[in-house]
Amino acid sequence: MQAQQTTIQDALLLTPKVFGDQRGFFLESWNKGRLKELGIGAEFVQDNHSRSSKGVLRGLHYQLKNPQGKLVRVVSGKVLDVIVDLRQTSPTFGQHYTVELSGENHRQLWAPPGVAHGFVVLSDTVDFLYKTTGYYAPEDEHTIIWNDGDLQIDWQLGDLEPQLSAKDKQGVVFQAAKYYK
Repeated sequence: MQAQQTTIQDALLLTPKVFGDQRGFFLESWNKGRLKELGIGAEFVQDNHSRSSKGVLRGLHYQLKNPQGKLVRVVSGKVLDVIVDLRQTSPTFGQHYTVELSGENHRQLWAPPGVAHGFVVLSDTVDFLYKTTGYYAPEDEHTIIWNDGDLQIDWQLGDLEPQLSAKDKQGVVFQAAKYYK
């Protein structure tokens, strides 16, 4: 597995070695020892799997009291994955990073605790997997509105109107969000 530093401090783009032939492929999606060598010493406590259709936009979510690091990947389909640094002491505070994750490129993103996370589905459907370092705590979940004017995120939607949950429609602007100290 290869790691590439992103524009967000401590966030890594991971590319596994893929072994393939006419029968298909094999890859190692998670190896605790290898991740530790790459600087990710996280203990994962929960695995999540979501399936969404084209245009579904989830995020930008984070938990303030129970921050979650997330190792995310797509097994089928394609998304634009987005993280926003909410750590006030970070040199990349307030910045965002976007990357295409797909079942074809097999890339994974390590989103460290202290960043907001979201994605939009660019394919007809997507199966999205993520390992988390903290348990989901709905009473602690916060949402930054996806189209915040200060963040200026290009969600690559073109003419597509995003499909949002009621919760995501109620997201706050970045300037009104609560941050990590």
